[in-house]
Amino acid sequence: MKKIVLAACLLLAVSANAQNRNRKTMDKKQPVTTQKTVVYQVFTRLFGNQNTTNKPWGTIEENGVGKFNDFTDKALSEIKDLGVTHIWYTGVPHHALVRDYTKYGISNDDPEVVKGRAGSPYAVKDYYNVNPDLAVDPAKRLEEFEALVARSHKAGLKVLIDIVPNHIARKYEGKSNPKGVRDFGADDNKNVEYARDNNFYYIPGKPFQVPTSDTYQPLNGEKNPSIDGKFDENPAKWTGNGSRLAKPDINDWYETVKINYGIKPDGSKDFPELPAGFDKKDYKEHYAFWKDKNVPSSWKKFRDIALYWTAKGIDGFRYDMAEMVPYEFWSYMNSSIKMKNPAAFLLAEVYNPNEYRNYIHLGKMDYLYDKVEFYDKLKEVIQGKSLPDPISDIQNRNADIEHHMFHFLDNHDEQRLASPEFAGTPEKGKPLMVVSTTISTSPTMVYFGQEVGEAGNEDAGFGKRSRTSIFDYIGVPSHQRWMNGGKFDGGKLSKPEKDLRDFYKRLLNFSITSSALTGDFREIQSRNRQSTAGYDPGIYSFVRWSDTQKLIVVSNFSWLTTSTFELKIPAEIVKSWKLQDGTYPIIDQLYGKNTAQLQVIDGEGTARISIAPSESFIFAL
Repeated sequence: MKKIVLAACLLLAVSANAQNRNRKTMDKKQPVTTQKTVVYQVFTRLFGNQNTTNKPWGTIEENGVGKFNDFTDKALSEIKDLGVTHIWYTGVPHHALVRDYTKYGISNDDPEVVKGRAGSPYAVKDYYNVNPDLAVDPAKRLEEFEALVARSHKAGLKVLIDIVPNHIARKYEGKSNPKGVRDFGADDNKNVEYARDNNFYYIPGKPFQVPTSDTYQPLNGEKNPSIDGKFDENPAKWTGNGSRLAKPDINDWYETVKINYGIKPDGSKDFPELPAGFDKKDYKEHYAFWKDKNVPSSWKKFRDIALYWTAKGIDGFRYDMAEMVPYEFWSYMNSSIKMKNPAAFLLAEVYNPNEYRNYIHLGKMDYLYDKVEFYDKLKEVIQGKSLPDPISDIQNRNADIEHHMFHFLDNHDEQRLASPEFAGTPEKGKPLMVVSTTISTSPTMVYFGQEVGEAGNEDAGFGKRSRTSIFDYIGVPSHQRWMNGGKFDGGKLSKPEKDLRDFYKRLLNFSITSSALTGDFREIQSRNRQSTAGYDPGIYSFVRWSDTQKLIVVSNFSWLTTSTFELKIPAEIVKSWKLQDGTYPIIDQLYGKNTAQLQVIDGEGTARISIAPSESFIFAL
């Protein structure tokens, strides 16, 4: 924590000023919720894989693959008992991959426009069916997924899947389209760069050229009859990340093509816009607004895809790269979903804080990734690059939307929490998890394997270490030890791994039953940083409360020192809690073994705390 010590003095005044500046903001009534939500993300292809070969660029036969059927009643029960309310099955829609399924009526994909061997789950090839890799019988893959949805619901879990509206696979083929559904691009005018009702943008007169690189070869240079330096696409389409080159760069999203939502090449909008004041209106009024409007073809196609899966019992969606699609479209689609299922869980990947409120209030999103501010700050703190004090500023700044800011420390895109590139060890990630889970009313997410300390150490081929690969057939060692040959009982976990999972189970189950975590927040960091002796640089503290529960949360981000100090509870909080002068026992809710005394004298509270490295307390009054 040396860097934190050097920064401490500089941040004291900033934090104190921020507290005063934002006090009125934080006094706003928080959204009424009855329970915290916990999402468990699984990479569906990897979850049930018991193969431990882990050969770089390995085939299914060499490295194995998980199936829908691996999510047994026992597995789902254990996930539920972890403290989970929703399960996000990542990689379900049928995406491009390098494997021969032609006997099932599926065309082969060209490895030159597939990343890895197993393929990116965000290059969807057929939105009305599911990945054949995941089925015991690929001919019945949709039925097997429907059975998984039913098992998940039986276990008490809501089900989420991905929709990726910004781009689709370079070779999209809707072999499973419902009657009357036309494929993407089937009615496009390919002679122009842009037309409002074209599904794609084109580069007229130029055929697509496969990107080349001195350092990368498809399938790592393996011989394959489809690898010939060519891919039939004429005229070329814009690439998923917006590249307008007929030959995209090797670092572009060349395996995908961008969808046209009526945004002209100059950036102007070619569709009706929401009237002023619609940020205050609910989804029903948004739905009524769009009901008689002429909207671009792509809007209707993706709305119909979402409603198709909603009708199959899917409880919500995670939208990939949502900010690359106009929020007017989200208003149109999300209001349509909510009309069918008002409780639908709609989560968006958005990274621009300046656009947060547009996507929430105008796009009618329930939740947005809280990555750029909250997650990034926690990562800086645990790496010794920042004091934890600015966490309060982030919470204050986003007080009006805090319920919508989705919290995570691990997911398929990011470095594993336990990896050397992030926290370094699973134990160092524990205080981050406590703060992330308890600081707001927003949902919390855990990525499978996180709860047993998976560090993502494998070189999978296309995917490299520190992230669990989403492009390859690979095993997940820590998770496999918990899976224990399909028993899902943790039988092969080490004691530290068992202890870690126990920590997650205690924390998550507490979070979904705590009324205080759906109530008010106030940081006590500034007061303690200014005047508490022994309040070391790695300490962070705040309070949460409801009418029936008062909590004091203290975390030690330091992995070096035990801190002992007299924690101060400011007078305004003591007053809000209606505490008289006296002594009150406070008991840690994680393990129940640690107790302290809150002493209130002349309207101010103190509690003597001794906290070890990477330890957290959730004291209840």
